Amino acid sequence: MLKLYGFSVSNYYNMVKLALLEKGLPFEEVPFYPDQSPETLAISPRGKVPVLGVEQGFINETSVILEYIEQTQPGPALLPSDPFQRAEVLALAKEIELYIELPARACFAEAFFGMPVPEAIKEKSRAELLLGFASLGRHGKFAPYVAGDSLSVADLYFLYSVSLACAVGKKLFDLDFLAGLPAAKALLERLEQTPHAQRIAADKDAAMPGFLAMIASKK
Repeated sequence: MLKLYGFSVSNYYNMVKLALLEKGLPFEEVPFYPDQSPETLAISPRGKVPVLGVEQGFINETSVILEYIEQTQPGPALLPSDPFQRAEVLALAKEIELYIELPARACFAEAFFGMPVPEAIKEKSRAELLLGFASLGRHGKFAPYVAGDSLSVADLYFLYSVSLACAVGKKLFDLDFLAGLPAAKALLERLEQTPHAQRIAADKDAAMPGFLAMIASKK
C-alpha cells in the first residue's frame, strides 16, 4: 500500500492527499514532520514533506510524486495524455507554485503565526503576488477548471496554494487577489466544497492545535 508521509496542515501534503483520494487509491497516512534529524533525512533528503512511500523506497517533491501517481496508479486522470495539453497543465501548476505560492510563503509567519516579517519582504511579496495573479488570469482557462473541462494537477496547486495566498492578501495587504477573476473565485469556492476537500479540511482543523503548539515550542 502507498504510504503518505507528512502532516495535515501542510498544503503540499494535502495536494498529494487529494490526488490519492480523487483517484480512489488506498493509502496509509504516516505522521512525519520536517527536520534535519538523521531519521528524517533517511526518508526525505532535504527533510521536507510530503514523501510518498512505495515498494521500492521513497519519492520526494510534490510535483514528482503527483507525476509518479499519475504514471503508475489507476483512477481518473489528473494529467492529459496529449503532450501539449499535459504541458499546459504542468505549466499552470508551476506558475502557481513559483509566482503565487512562493511569494505568499515569505509572509506566512506574520499572516498565520503572528511573527513579524520585515516590511521590505512584505512589499516584495505584494508586488510579486499581483504579477502572479495577473499571470494566472491570463493563462488559466477556468472552463470550469483551471486548465479546462476536467480536474487536473493544476487544480490541486490552485486549491492549496491560491487559498493561502488570498488569506495573506486579505490579512496583510487588505487585498482580494481574486477580485478581478470571478471565474477563479467561483472555482475556488466550488473546490473547497467537494467531499474530499472537506475531509482534508476537517483533518487539517483537527491537526492544527498540535501544529501550533509545536511552532510555539520552537520560538
